[in-house]
Amino acid sequence: MTEPSTDPCFRLSFGVGVAENKNSKYRPTMEDVHTYVANFAERLDWGYFAVFDGHAGKLTAKWCGNNLHAILEEEMAQNETQDLRVTLNNTFTKADEALKEQPGNSGCTAAVAVLRWELTELEAESPALADAPFDFVPTANHRRVLYTANVGDSRVVLCRWGKAYRLSYDHKGSDINEAARISNAGGIMIKSRVNGMLAVTRSLGDSYMKDLVVGNPFATATEITKDDSFVIIACDGLWDVCTDQQAVELINNVEDPDAAARKLVNHAMNKLTTDNITVMVIRLDKRVFEYKGKAV
Repeated sequence: MTEPSTDPCFRLSFGVGVAENKNSKYRPTMEDVHTYVANFAERLDWGYFAVFDGHAGKLTAKWCGNNLHAILEEEMAQNETQDLRVTLNNTFTKADEALKEQPGNSGCTAAVAVLRWELTELEAESPALADAPFDFVPTANHRRVLYTANVGDSRVVLCRWGKAYRLSYDHKGSDINEAARISNAGGIMIKSRVNGMLAVTRSLGDSYMKDLVVGNPFATATEITKDDSFVIIACDGLWDVCTDQQAVELINNVEDPDAAARKLVNHAMNKLTTDNITVMVIRLDKRVFEYKGKAV
């Protein structure tokens, strides 16, 4: 585990672990980028988590890793009462517009999650209890919500009661709905690739194909309870060789999120994945619900 003095999630009710592998046998460069922000938007015990899988270069993935969370925070500040799924869609489309001004023709998939506390009734937020292991303790009127947004085939998977629940959508040429959308927009699918080139049908960047390969994400909102153990965000380097449920079962009893992320990366390598691999695991501390409503 990370030492408390250097752990950005110290005394928060979640921990984050990340592991990656360039997979040099098959890939000459690493085009994945990941970002996470503890106490996101300067709110205690909120989190932002993202994995970007680049193609045709790393520039777009790197730009998104450096900028998407800042765009989202700005959008949230300007639209505080707006459904965060709408805000995430606006953030992705705004980023897509900004990427048109960036050099090159690279693109990236994006899998983003925001974990936050929301008040069901207006009230002053209470301080933490003296004996609580957390700096923030929710009141009885707080609920915890996980928002997700994705384009492309990087995934977000929630573990609830040991079962895998996918909170993302694979935007791939092999998907009948996406293939129909591409066809209706004037494109063609050749061997499950958009115009014979791109395997993903939605992405950030890829400005030369923006009339077909859109940046509007699939978005979800899920209330998090004590029944939820962790979230996995990973690029297709994992999912090409591992099902959602297999991934959940592999790390269900691994409390350390860094060790859990490493275990999934090693599993993908052992299964001979041919892509870069990045895995992020967000371990949810269920104890926070034991203190809910006790702060005064």
